[in-house]
Amino acid sequence: MHIMTFTKFFATAAVAAGFALTLAGCGEKAPAEAPKAADGAATLSIGVSPVPHADIIRFVEPALKAQGVNLKIVEFSDYVQPNLSLNDKELDANFFQHKPYLDDFSAQRGLKLASLVAVHIEPMGVYSKSVKAVAETPEGAKVAIPNDPTNGGRALKVLETAGLIKLKDGAGVLATVADVAENPKNLKFVEIEAAQLPRSLDDVALAVINSNFALGANLNPVKDAIAIEAKDSPYANIVAVRAGDESRPEIQKLKAVLTTPDVKKFLEEKYQGAVVPAF
Repeated sequence: MHIMTFTKFFATAAVAAGFALTLAGCGEKAPAEAPKAADGAATLSIGVSPVPHADIIRFVEPALKAQGVNLKIVEFSDYVQPNLSLNDKELDANFFQHKPYLDDFSAQRGLKLASLVAVHIEPMGVYSKSVKAVAETPEGAKVAIPNDPTNGGRALKVLETAGLIKLKDGAGVLATVADVAENPKNLKFVEIEAAQLPRSLDDVALAVINSNFALGANLNPVKDAIAIEAKDSPYANIVAVRAGDESRPEIQKLKAVLTTPDVKKFLEEKYQGAVVPAF
């Protein structure tokens, strides 16, 4: 996501009136130029989830500044507003989701957004306050999963890999609970907004949580999850921009700094497997 529909576990970031940023040119016109500061530096507004996306963007901020690009970082605690704000030109880019989510959201809303670059994978994990191992999941247990189509399907796949359910043949990234073909423990699925999943742990036996929200709740996916998504997951978290803006010089600089050996080292050392480089 990561995507991931990603309220409000963190304080909701307000996209206030007056923040709207009007850019000249989009779509089939020549790429827009970012506004220039008094020192001649361009400014890019980027919307991010707090963890780990904001951490990663702040890590590359000095490198961009050295190249004449200042960042305006806006934190969001949900998976809806960042794409709407990007479409409405309140942002130049966002960084919080995976491509399946972007594609589905854009199709549903009629938005023309594009993936700029894949940065990292946040393995989705299964967490519990009462169950110590997946095999100990009780009969009829409540299991919380994200309520958006792509992350919900992803969570069901994690549960299938963990051996708790089996999905119908051909069930893809948009699988729903209706696609559960075998459910030997008669699990009861509760669909909840992704950001609220850590809070649901007091009320359910298991919750399948995106790593950015797990980390924000002080849950370490490597240490605390009782099952975790494989590292070859296709759900790489991407930077998204408006279609047609990919070639803007400032955005190309953003793309370049996010895929350097320094960023790879930062991810590996800071997150210890909870966030995995995708480049």
